[in-house]
Amino acid sequence: MLRDIQDKILKAKKEKDYCIIAHTYQAREICEVADYVGDSFQLAVSATKAPQKNILLCGVRFMAETAKILNPDKNVYIANKLAGCPMAEQMDRPYIEKMKEFYKGYTVVAYINTTAELKTVCDVCVTSSSAVKIVSKLPNKNILFIPDKNLGSYVASQLPDKHIVTLDGCCPIHAAITRRDTEEAKKEHPNALLLVHPECRKEVLELADFIGSTSAIMEYAKKSDHKEFIIGTENSIVEHLQYDEPEKQFYPLSKKFLCPNMKITTLMDVYNAIVHDSGYPIELDEDTIVKARKCIDEMIRLG
Repeated sequence: MLRDIQDKILKAKKEKDYCIIAHTYQAREICEVADYVGDSFQLAVSATKAPQKNILLCGVRFMAETAKILNPDKNVYIANKLAGCPMAEQMDRPYIEKMKEFYKGYTVVAYINTTAELKTVCDVCVTSSSAVKIVSKLPNKNILFIPDKNLGSYVASQLPDKHIVTLDGCCPIHAAITRRDTEEAKKEHPNALLLVHPECRKEVLELADFIGSTSAIMEYAKKSDHKEFIIGTENSIVEHLQYDEPEKQFYPLSKKFLCPNMKITTLMDVYNAIVHDSGYPIELDEDTIVKARKCIDEMIRLG
């Protein structure tokens, strides 16, 4: 039955000129029917390459907004309209405008996990894979990094010559993992390397053998000669790596590493969106698209 549904999706997307873009936190069965699978940066770049007139984003809303900003003349849909991102919605434009006045002269760096509206008042976007590289290239020493204080703190630790200010925002899923959780996982799997995402707390990063973006974690695990790994990001990555590297062992750092917003999209959502044209369109006004695109284009240029 599962394969039949996937085959119908593949047939319909070709007939209806759809490109399916899926974040790596999506379920395996969704990734298998996608044209592009990757982390936030990879999806942003993939969106600019899609030749199809229709794009279906399987992930969360800010990712679909990014795809629309980069493809204003295409139809962009999200598979499940309830798939939001708590971190992206923690700060609004008036608040950041106020912070820009307080930190006058600072370059505003926005993690891509932000709304399109918020991107309109930022100077450059970054992803977890490109943040250090991009911030290092900025001529301004003074940086206001939003919204994730954990990623901002990690970038600051890698770039001591920069003065990086963070605000009180974070990914609630990554930030929920504690040092105790991490120590317990390492005790349970003493021979495993710990690979963690920089959205985690500093106390977790301090125990890691490797810190990197989702794609970097997967690449490291695949290329490593080591045979056991504790994965410190969304638990779907454990599943993907188990499929991709069956001779290696992968363990979740914590059962708390589950993002309900990523998990809410199902294969049937994808099926209905394409076969029955029930995807939810992403609509942004021209002014928002033009202003938000500046910081995304700058990310792609520098990253």
